Amino acid sequence: MSGTLVLFTFLAIVAVASALLMVTRLNPITSAIYLVLNFISLAGLYLTLKAQFLAVIQIMVYAGAIMVLVLFVIMLLNLEDERALYDHIPWSKYLMFVLGAAFIVEMITITGLAGAPVISTMSPEAANIGTVEYIGMALYNSYLLPFEMTSILLLSAMIGAIVLAKKRFP
Repeated sequence: MSGTLVLFTFLAIVAVASALLMVTRLNPITSAIYLVLNFISLAGLYLTLKAQFLAVIQIMVYAGAIMVLVLFVIMLLNLEDERALYDHIPWSKYLMFVLGAAFIVEMITITGLAGAPVISTMSPEAANIGTVEYIGMALYNSYLLPFEMTSILLLSAMIGAIVLAKKRFP
């Protein structure tokens, strides 16, 4: 079994486990943290598949911007009962230390700093598939109609949100 397959399997298990933990937690902040872990493991999966651009976008857009918005909404919705936002688990510090150490080992393994190359065998075109140029050519050549339909859908959703907000706040 190659190192890439082991890393891919490990990241897939982390992604599935964090998704299950996110859905089953009662605390919304804990669920949001598990969602961030899921986004990071998905970015690691993209890196093992040589999709560098998608991995960077996954971290910047989802783990960064979207999670900030989710946390703002969670904080705004729970203004009355702040104690419900915190879990009081006595062994949580030890668990966070173990998870932090596992995250550092995962990042060292993904980036290839441990000495072994992350991708041992790949197709000749694998280096180009994850680049911005390749994704742009695929979007504008093969998937132009769905791309434009998505942009129209997002534009209409923005206009609808503005209309609803204008009615609520005159």
